[in-house]
Amino acid sequence: MKPEIYRFSPRLRLPLPVFTARIHAGFPSPAEDYIEKSLDLNEYLVQHPAATFFVRVTGDSMTGAGINSGDILIVDRAVTASNGSVIVAILNGEFTVKRLVTSGGTIRLLPDNPAYRPIDIVPGCDFEVWGVVLHVIHTVRRS
Repeated sequence: MKPEIYRFSPRLRLPLPVFTARIHAGFPSPAEDYIEKSLDLNEYLVQHPAATFFVRVTGDSMTGAGINSGDILIVDRAVTASNGSVIVAILNGEFTVKRLVTSGGTIRLLPDNPAYRPIDIVPGCDFEVWGVVLHVIHTVRRS
């Protein structure tokens, strides 16, 4: 299955109102009184426009990191992955999203779901860090 990868397009600007007051999950208040400025999500979510991509997730190996099947990841290829980063990698020709763990010269890809096993990157593996996941967009599931 070919992954859904979308390039960031900085041409679309969508300034949305920002409410500076905290929102309580209780009695509603008239929020319009608290609008102070507009927020363009492109400016908030995208650091390097030419190196930013959106990737749709399939599978449940990263649910412990708040990444669910159907979510959209905002991936920055200009950010250097570090120990503990959630990354999109190419492993033996397939895309995967996992947590990168490095220790003593070894590299492991860890799922954030105990139903899955870690992946050790050993000599001979075709492995490349494709980008670092900076944000996750997901839809709140209706009950």
